[in-house]
Amino acid sequence: MQVDVLLGLQWGDEGKGKVVDVLTPRYDVITRFQGGPNAGHTLEFNNIKHVLHTIPSGIFRGDKINIIGNGVVIDPSIFKKEIESLKNIGFDLTKTLYISKKAHLILPTHRLLDAASEAAKGELKIGSTLKGIGPTYRDKIGREGLRIGDILHNFKEKYQERVAQHIELLTKFYQFDYKQALEDYEKEWFEGIEVIKQFQLIDSEHFINNLLLAGKSVIAEGAQGTMLDIDFGSYPFVTSSNTIAAGACTGLGIAPNKIGKVYGIFKAYCTRVGSGPFPTELLDGTGETLRRIGKEYGATTGRPRRCGWLDLVALRYAIMIDGVTDLIMMKADVMDRFETIKICTSYSISGVITKDFPNEIDDQVTPVYTELKGWKTDLTEVDHTSKFPEELSNYIQFIEEYLGVPVTIVSVGPNRSQTIER
Repeated sequence: MQVDVLLGLQWGDEGKGKVVDVLTPRYDVITRFQGGPNAGHTLEFNNIKHVLHTIPSGIFRGDKINIIGNGVVIDPSIFKKEIESLKNIGFDLTKTLYISKKAHLILPTHRLLDAASEAAKGELKIGSTLKGIGPTYRDKIGREGLRIGDILHNFKEKYQERVAQHIELLTKFYQFDYKQALEDYEKEWFEGIEVIKQFQLIDSEHFINNLLLAGKSVIAEGAQGTMLDIDFGSYPFVTSSNTIAAGACTGLGIAPNKIGKVYGIFKAYCTRVGSGPFPTELLDGTGETLRRIGKEYGATTGRPRRCGWLDLVALRYAIMIDGVTDLIMMKADVMDRFETIKICTSYSISGVITKDFPNEIDDQVTPVYTELKGWKTDLTEVDHTSKFPEELSNYIQFIEEYLGVPVTIVSVGPNRSQTIER
């Protein structure tokens, strides 16, 4: 058996959680392979909205195995809140959720370091969610992090040693007032550690590969999006992990030849949060309309998202990096009201036209658009491709021909039932 990968192709917030939930019945095992609770995967069914931050999006589908892989970073206090909110609506995950011993812990001082670092940058700040993600991955790469497995061996001693080093940074380098915040964070954080101990802590690389040998089908769920990848995204305005398909190998401990299908998810337009380049951003009434209709506010932070037309240059680049086999278009219904829809098909860089995504996006990069006729139809009640308006079919065909990859699923609303396969 192989591992199918599902990931975002833009700047995150593409709707990955909903699609994992829809695809989960076809798989035995659902995994998360990178990222942390700065991601919010929103699922909606039975008129109830659920937002997951760390837990894989397959937990609402019966007795499936769900695994938090080694590439994920975990904040015990946020994990505790997630577990409690799920328990309140009847989901007990202690028998179906497994956590890798190699996953790294976000410490309370990581959150404080995140806030101190952003404050020190001033106007040059990255736009961090202040969840401690960057400092945690920094410690991981610096070989100084604490992992889930450390909970089982001399943990208090390891914790105190690492926190002391962080406090020295906070006081001597950042001159950051941390004491009250640290006290507030720590209480709930250690309560979260006790919650984590209730779950099955595993050597996930062995566990997953043994499941594959046993013939189990596995889907790997990514967080954020390809354009936020630490290596290939719009650096330095990126996240701190590898969000691309290759990240599933390092984030789960599987070999490259174990990768099967790669589902690439994109919105029918573009959004991003925080700072950083965004070639097709609309700073006018059209952008505001997209934000309002699409309810483009962060599931984790509530921050308003920047909105713009679909960028096929960036999408083509992401497909190349990820080896996408199937495209999934989300939020087609948000485009229902537009007479004309624009799609970016190339960039003009200092007067030179290119379809290649450049190393650096600056003021010299101008999007070149193709205009298509809008469908002016309410898609939210459409339940089959045969009912697609002609203009929507033309929009999809244009995208497929440009990218050379089929669009196999189209989402026309937030509910799991509003998901149409082609």
